[in-house]
Amino acid sequence: MHVPERPQRVLVVMAHPDDAEFICAGTVARWASEGSEIVYVLVTSGDKGSNDPTMTPERLAELREAEQLEAARILGVAHVEFLRYRDAEVVADLRLRRELVRAIRCFKPDAVICQDPTSRYFGQEYIQHPDHIAVGEATLAAVFPSARDRLTFPELVEEGLEPHVVRYVYLTGSREPDVFVDITEVFERKIAALRAHRSQLGDWDPEPVLRLWAQDTAAEARRKGWPGGERMLLAESFKFFDLGD
Repeated sequence: MHVPERPQRVLVVMAHPDDAEFICAGTVARWASEGSEIVYVLVTSGDKGSNDPTMTPERLAELREAEQLEAARILGVAHVEFLRYRDAEVVADLRLRRELVRAIRCFKPDAVICQDPTSRYFGQEYIQHPDHIAVGEATLAAVFPSARDRLTFPELVEEGLEPHVVRYVYLTGSREPDVFVDITEVFERKIAALRAHRSQLGDWDPEPVLRLWAQDTAAEARRKGWPGGERMLLAESFKFFDLGD
């Protein structure tokens, strides 16, 4: 297994604003600070994420997009694209797959980060959001085989979007991680980016919980003998694939 020190061009595909900040923003911040070009694709704009009876989906989507843009600025993300699917209604159909193939062929990343569609629940406290599952499934199908195959979505070739092979895939939120990234030096930036999502956090301070998660992940890296794990204080983890050239 060849794990790059850092990919050069990274496409991060997430279901909602704030998903990346919770689960992989430390890695994004580290790679961006080291010179990687990183683009976000947000499938929805989180238009259902409020219990305020005066809130509308349209106003919430506008607010959450602004929050995501601020979080991306903090992290050093080069560009954010919103597909504007309706929150809580995403399915892994051919329409979504085509949109993600278009994004892959436009940006031509050597690595994609997406949500693990096999992670249906964690413990007895959390059931995975169905949008996370659908977006992860559609992203993997876009990466392989659709983005690489000329005869899949030929209309994209007619638009000038040639096939592209994504070499590396990082599944975040995985129950079977095998790659770990040290985020000790960029943890505060991760927290600052998450705090940009004010509509979702309210008065809650995410720092203690996320620090505990990152400490537990670093401990798992040490248990698994990950190179350099003994020096990690805070980490994020991924299920990793090297799909070759």
